[in-house]
Amino acid sequence: MVIDPTLLGILACPQDKGPLLLVGDELLYNPRLRRAYPIENGIPVLLIDEARDVDAAEHETLLARAAGEA
Repeated sequence: MVIDPTLLGILACPQDKGPLLLVGDELLYNPRLRRAYPIENGIPVLLIDEARDVDAAEHETLLARAAGEA
């Protein structure tokens, strides 16, 4: 399931309130904080406690994937 572009435009990181990048249909990514939020059954889980930190190598991979899908 793909997130509607209108919805993606209004979703924001709960931590810094900035925009998120959609990576596949599996996560939303905040490149500023390097935090990844899961998408479970097509529903974004935008809870700080559910996010995970991303290391430098994965950061580059996620940015490339997000750019390739745009």
